[in-house]
Amino acid sequence: MWGMETLSYAEAAKRVKQADYDGMEIAAGADKRKEAAQLMRDNGLELILMAFGGGANFAEHKKKYHDDLLDIASYKPLFINAHTGHDYFTFEQNAELIQLALDVQKQTGVRILHETHRGRFSYSAPAIQYYLLKIPELRLTADYSHWVNVAESYLADQIGNVNRAIAVSDHIHCRVGHPEGPQVNDPRAPEWKDALETHAKWWDAIRARLQKANASTLTVTCEFGPAGYLPTLPFTQQPVASQWDVNVFMKDYLKKRWQV
Repeated sequence: MWGMETLSYAEAAKRVKQADYDGMEIAAGADKRKEAAQLMRDNGLELILMAFGGGANFAEHKKKYHDDLLDIASYKPLFINAHTGHDYFTFEQNAELIQLALDVQKQTGVRILHETHRGRFSYSAPAIQYYLLKIPELRLTADYSHWVNVAESYLADQIGNVNRAIAVSDHIHCRVGHPEGPQVNDPRAPEWKDALETHAKWWDAIRARLQKANASTLTVTCEFGPAGYLPTLPFTQQPVASQWDVNVFMKDYLKKRWQV
């Protein structure tokens, strides 16, 4: 839904259905979740909902995170994609939030995945390793574009770190990052061929792991963002590419790559 906020959920659902997507991932506020769930059902689309904590104060953040997870789970999305914790929270605090999510998952039966994202506990490939070691139940949404940006590299010197994340990544955000930003200006451009291939090989590895485990489904959200994330021209703020077209390209690119 990111970048389509000028559309109603009904209009957005119709547009993504016509473009041959299988569902939508939506960061819906508490007042919009019921509508989102109903419209996805009405249009035969799967729904992933997103959760966020709130506030720099840990106690406040934890309460909002817990309340949001319980409320979101009540709408029975395919799963919840969570932005969990902060990079400046302690390990113990972030681990407490992850355990809270595991408890809500057990209570509601709705899976909760934690997105690899700047500013969160999962902001870099090295930072997440201790969590993976200490919390073996931790499952991830793979958005490694953030890690490329944080490390200012394509992580060739962190193969072990990335592979340990791949082993527990169950959902993909197929955005392509580069060493100086979380999103290339247009993955169709020849200058980003190697960046696209580097990310695609990580996604291939996640898919291969799930196939080997006889998983029935792999979900991928085409998550190139709108102007702001998408570079713009100075003064006019004109985006240098079409967000919609780039995301449709990513969908078609992976379907062709994986022959699905």
